Amino acid sequence: MELLEKRILEDGEVYPGDILKVSGFLNHQMDIDLLKEMGLEWKRRFADAGVNKILTIEASGIGIACIAALEFGCPVVFAKKSKSLNLGKDVYCTKVESFTHKNVSDVIVDRRYLGPEDRILIIDDFLANGKALEGLMDLIHQAGATLCGIGIAIEKGFQGAGDRFRAKGIRLESLAIVDKMDGEKGTVTFR
Repeated sequence: MELLEKRILEDGEVYPGDILKVSGFLNHQMDIDLLKEMGLEWKRRFADAGVNKILTIEASGIGIACIAALEFGCPVVFAKKSKSLNLGKDVYCTKVESFTHKNVSDVIVDRRYLGPEDRILIIDDFLANGKALEGLMDLIHQAGATLCGIGIAIEKGFQGAGDRFRAKGIRLESLAIVDKMDGEKGTVTFR
């Protein structure tokens, strides 16, 4: 998506260690006009999928998932990374390793919000090593729901996770695929 790529080049920051910081417009402060265009693009790409629910993971995927859900006319379920007292005991749970935070979290969804009748589109801000997606797909599997596809804002193509999922026949649509980043020069090259 040219609009997102342009914004990454203008306002993204590249750091050593394959870190692309887009917090000024995507996952800390959010440019709602940009998110609306992203939601429209995912709706265009997945219009034939019969999506009736969007699933994301806490926290930075929530904003883009909500805007996309407006276009699909469906609810958003977000997997929580910590169990709270009001969540209850009847939950699906899996473990997810975070690329950014370098930790492993229990990821939880209340069983009332995912079930066999659900046709799920996963939406997330980044695809790095694919661990978050694997965890979300495990939750979908536990619920007996159907994975319709995955929408990613920014895929780090050079890490190979997107290609791995596509090779398994999973429909994965990324709006921007970064093939190369140079932390020293602060540059990004798109696929």
